[in-house]
Amino acid sequence: MEELKAILQELHEDVDFEQEEALIDDGILDSFDIVTLVAEIDARLGAVIPAEALIPENFNSLGAIWDLICRLREA
Repeated sequence: MEELKAILQELHEDVDFEQEEALIDDGILDSFDIVTLVAEIDARLGAVIPAEALIPENFNSLGAIWDLICRLREA
């Protein structure tokens, strides 16, 4: 999870990703951030995120993103 947090910090170093629970709903992450995040997750964490998983619930918090990655790795 630390690598995921590092990726997020590269996008927005001023956000406390351990506390924030509404990254999408509050507009902290925009569509460009999501595209970058998905590419970095693929490159650095080896998890390919399919288009159908690109929903706000999967990206609203560090924990939600990590849970998505874990589910994809198990599949």
